[in-house]
Amino acid sequence: MQHELIARARDWLSDDPDPDTRQELTDLIEAGAGDELAARFAGMLQFGTAGLRAELGAGPMRMNRAVVIRAAAGLASYLNRQRPRPAQDAQPAEGTLPAGGDQPGPGLVVIGYDARHRSADFARDTAAVMVGAGLRAVLLPRPLPTPVLAFAIRHLGAVAGVEVTASHNPPRDNGYKVYLGDGVAGTASRGGSQIVPPADAEIAAEIAAVAGVHAVPRPDAGWEIAGEDVVEAYLERAASVLTEGSPRAVRVVYTPLHGVGRETLTAAFARAGFPAPTVVAEQAEPDPDFPTVAFPNPEEPGAMDLAFATARATAADAGAAPDLVIANDPDADRCAVAVPAPEEPAGWRMLRGDEVGALLAAHLVRTGRAGQGGQSATDTTFATTIVSSSLLSRIAATAGVPYAETLTGFKWLARVDGVRYAYEEALGYCVDPAGVRDKDGITAALLVAELAAGLRAEGRTLVELLDELALAHGLHATDQLSVRVDDLSVIAAAMERLRAQPPTDLAGLPVTSAQDLSQGSEALPPTDGLRYHLAGGAGSGVETARVIVRPSGTEPKLKCYLEVVLPVAAPDALPAARARAREVLEAVKRDLAVAAGI
Repeated sequence: MQHELIARARDWLSDDPDPDTRQELTDLIEAGAGDELAARFAGMLQFGTAGLRAELGAGPMRMNRAVVIRAAAGLASYLNRQRPRPAQDAQPAEGTLPAGGDQPGPGLVVIGYDARHRSADFARDTAAVMVGAGLRAVLLPRPLPTPVLAFAIRHLGAVAGVEVTASHNPPRDNGYKVYLGDGVAGTASRGGSQIVPPADAEIAAEIAAVAGVHAVPRPDAGWEIAGEDVVEAYLERAASVLTEGSPRAVRVVYTPLHGVGRETLTAAFARAGFPAPTVVAEQAEPDPDFPTVAFPNPEEPGAMDLAFATARATAADAGAAPDLVIANDPDADRCAVAVPAPEEPAGWRMLRGDEVGALLAAHLVRTGRAGQGGQSATDTTFATTIVSSSLLSRIAATAGVPYAETLTGFKWLARVDGVRYAYEEALGYCVDPAGVRDKDGITAALLVAELAAGLRAEGRTLVELLDELALAHGLHATDQLSVRVDDLSVIAAAMERLRAQPPTDLAGLPVTSAQDLSQGSEALPPTDGLRYHLAGGAGSGVETARVIVRPSGTEPKLKCYLEVVLPVAAPDALPAARARAREVLEAVKRDLAVAAGI
């Protein structure tokens, strides 16, 4: 086995076009690093929840130029099979962009990238492969938020798009998201969304068929660089998510967490007429090492500390606290929101993604926009994922709005028929599916700011609106048990244990149904996950509860999503209901950890 492993490593080494990763792999071979080589050659990176994503390094299970070139070649082959090239005399003039995906000429692939290590290199390699395969390639003009790429696919009429990013993963990681345009493999009216089965498997098969990197044509030129007009068009579209004449007086502290969101978000705020946000100086510039945070994810402990410190300093200078703290993750497709909370040690409280998701839905309903902004007058559906709060379903039902649930990930939410608004608990919100059919942290921030400004004009706050939603629909309290591991077998063992011995009760609440999501259903495709519904009762103070357990599709984590719903009869009952919800959620976490052996 060791001889075979070394032979595979040497074969990969001979085909690697990157001197840095060649040297890295050479050093591992010479050092006899068997365990490390085994990990790197355990297979080939596969498309997960958000595309390819892994640690940078040499080998087929790492992100590197060889893996990216193979992925790009497989995608190019897939696109050419889906949309055969026309005759040479039907191709558009050099230097022009097609007006739409159904135009004559080779298909257009638009490529975006963030500011992570090697992102620009991977983007250029992708452009070269596309041109070498007879497609047209357009690189976005600079590192930009992922939503700009998702917008550009439809705006330029591209047949596909690629975004090089690892989103909120650690600094050592990078990734590769693939989007399909309108008309490719049945994506009409859903173009600009990420790939799902069977396209992901078909592209993977094309990648596996690539004979070798050196066999992939990669010219030194021939792709185009998009102008700033693409960014301008995105900003113009972003401003359209707001209601004309709505209040704009809101004070915001903002952090891009060393990512690429600052220029785009501040430009969007200026165009919309909001006061300029106070930007967290220490995190304002893109930095692939993310030096001020352990993980560049607003949900991670400590990630928002500098933003809260800036907010406190701003309050001291101005004599009043800002209304909001807003954060984007490094590629700015997610949006985190915090509100003043004098009772908290930091003086601020992070809102959960489920809370922001409900607030935005309520805002769209209240302002009469629940049935607008989609492809047609029939685009009215509110959608979320099975791991997100069920509160959205109650808001939709009360408003008479269609509702849908999907598997985790915006690649599924974006494909809901007639979607008007979608969110997932991991801070992702799609408020304009006709413009960006993916989560978008810039337009979400605009809509949150509009909501906060409107409430401020009425002498109200986001927290008070959350209280109103709890009174109207019941208190929906959510939490998460998330376990990061170094050894992925720990996750597999926990899932196997839960399947073999499913819990019969959690926190004293009986489990009324246990569903193995890997079996699939009429409503959902198969996925590696488990779902438990729990019954409440008068004695428990709980109406219903729900638990979903699944391996993360983007990080080495086991994630458990918890929700308890409590009826609330009057405003003065809210504090006790929240205390009871916290108590039940903590008990569920303890019992679930024991049941899973984690």
